[in-house]
Amino acid sequence: MTLVFPPPSTARAARLHFRYNRAMRIAVYGSGAVGGYFGARLAQTGQEVIFIARGEHLQAMQTSGLRIDSLNGDLHLEQVRASDDPRRVGEVDFILVGVKAWQVPEAALAMRPLVGQDTLVIPLQNGVDAPAQLAAALGSQHATGGLCQISVYRAAPGYLRHVGIEPRIVFGDLNNRPSQRLEDLRQAFEQAAVTASVPDDIHAALWRKFLFIAAVSGVGAVTRLPVGAIRSIPETRQMLEQALRETYAVARRRKIALDEGIVAATLSAIDGIAPDVIPSMQRDIQEGHPSELGSQNGAVVRMGLESGIPTPTHAFIYASLLPQELIARRDLLDTPAINYP
Repeated sequence: MTLVFPPPSTARAARLHFRYNRAMRIAVYGSGAVGGYFGARLAQTGQEVIFIARGEHLQAMQTSGLRIDSLNGDLHLEQVRASDDPRRVGEVDFILVGVKAWQVPEAALAMRPLVGQDTLVIPLQNGVDAPAQLAAALGSQHATGGLCQISVYRAAPGYLRHVGIEPRIVFGDLNNRPSQRLEDLRQAFEQAAVTASVPDDIHAALWRKFLFIAAVSGVGAVTRLPVGAIRSIPETRQMLEQALRETYAVARRRKIALDEGIVAATLSAIDGIAPDVIPSMQRDIQEGHPSELGSQNGAVVRMGLESGIPTPTHAFIYASLLPQELIARRDLLDTPAINYP
């Protein structure tokens, strides 16, 4: 389903392109593993990056900077700009949203002091709901589509470990219009040695990632095994394929332009991942933390019900993991988000 928003004026776009001849002012809202990694790479090249964080992680960054051990070269930013109060930061050119998918609606309201007339907001969450949520809270003129690919986790406050998957970031205008502003940001990421692209169809790109991540996260979380095991055992490999086919069917019903060969191509991509990779949703579930279950497998079930598409594999995964999710949220008395007929 494509969201249509009004384009900026040509004069305004030209003025913004002129502005970005200087260093961009970029806020990373949610500076954990994903936001911290991509923000640090931009800061390393001289972009003005402000990390919005909290708790021990914020304190560590304010006192000792941000350290990253990475397959692409280690990095230690001895001094970083970090705060827990967007009001003290003020308006920025771009916001990278690094919170978990289920935190986006609340975070969108809190980041309003960062949003000026020309600010663009880039969501990096798993799932496909964030762009519409950001548009509803901040205005459609500020929302874009975005995703990333990386296996990184916070090993300790102020310390991240990039352990797998070549870092890649993708973003685009929700109307799929060319944008000089987003091209400038893409070039900034490329200068930071991060593969970045602006696809012809950001919605298809979001669903390609969604198709992949919901399958590997869900099957991995149910089995408590890394990707190398679940792809090698015939029964769990079949679960992976069934989960991919269900998400593909939902996407096609919602008129998302995915290629017919996407299921086979995604299985092939899963075969190419390092065998010890554990998706972030699975890691959160295994550690007893609130997770993106509702935004991944739960979202497939919800959209399947809305579209009249059966999703039994995702329904099994969601129902199996929901009790632990509710315990992690200390919310056992609430009604689950999905009510089955």
